Amino acid sequence: MRILILGTGGMANTHAKHFAAIEGVTLAGGVDVDPMRVEAFCSAHNIERGFGSLDAALAWGQFDAVANVTPDSVHYPTTMAALAGGKHVFCEKPLATDHARAMEMTETAERLGLVNMVNLTYRNVAQLQKARDIVMSGQVGTVKHFEASYLQSWLVSKAWGDWRTESQWLWRLSKKHGSNGVLGDIGVHILDFAAYGAGSDFSKVFCRLETFDKAPGNVIGEYDLDANDSFAMTAQLENGALGVVHASRWATGHFNELRLRVYGELGSVEVQHRHDWSKLFTCLGADAETGTWTEVEVEPVPTNYQRFVDACRTQTNLEPSFRHATNIQKVLDLATVTDRDRMEHKVN
Repeated sequence: MRILILGTGGMANTHAKHFAAIEGVTLAGGVDVDPMRVEAFCSAHNIERGFGSLDAALAWGQFDAVANVTPDSVHYPTTMAALAGGKHVFCEKPLATDHARAMEMTETAERLGLVNMVNLTYRNVAQLQKARDIVMSGQVGTVKHFEASYLQSWLVSKAWGDWRTESQWLWRLSKKHGSNGVLGDIGVHILDFAAYGAGSDFSKVFCRLETFDKAPGNVIGEYDLDANDSFAMTAQLENGALGVVHASRWATGHFNELRLRVYGELGSVEVQHRHDWSKLFTCLGADAETGTWTEVEVEPVPTNYQRFVDACRTQTNLEPSFRHATNIQKVLDLATVTDRDRMEHKVN
């Protein structure tokens, strides 16, 4: 199997390393509009060819699939071009910047019979996979309530760099640079984390967004700091469970932490995932009477990268698919609408 890496920014290195480690996979090409950057990227990962545009790579055509690691606003045109070229696509999140474009991408991929998956990276967390298995097996009973959070602290800590001086962070705070703030950047992750772990999609949402002052006039150089950096959401799932979802970049002491609690009539599960460890806790059966929580050891699971390769080899689409990511995008779009209208909206 031969894969083209489209875009050579920071995350592209992760894609290249993961795909190169899979037996039988060849990194056939790299694409970037910056010739020096694509040359350095291809050299670092022993990639056969470098291209200055996707059109040039498609004209060459000697690859089976595209790993789309371009900026969010470029996902739509590049993915549509790759699909038109008959290539399977593994796209970074979010699939698109709005539901309409995401749906067009989904319907095109499905109509052409091409494998389509989105790199919702926290599906790689084995503890989340196990928690879902427990919920879906009925061990917690009917799910009644859930809590989900995604906390980061890079607006108050320089652990990962200084956002005031580095473009890799500043663009995430600026609408005109393609950012939908914390809602679009990590909201997509925690919504997927919650829906997947609780075993049900969203049915209703109400969200509040907030953008806090961060600099004089909220401008640094070419960047208007106008994208939201905290959100709080109340939501209901299709299975009837009520819950809360929130995320922030102001969470001092939490470099990168996701947490999910799912409460059922018979028991509960809790997943904690940080940049340096993951844990799963359960309170099931007789333990529900004593409030006893037990940490569960979990074996590793296949990564999204491996499952995309498997899907291409078997011509059978796997999750998370474009359609799933499109459903999540609809929730994100509605979250912005509910903040504007100050009222709850139904997802369907």
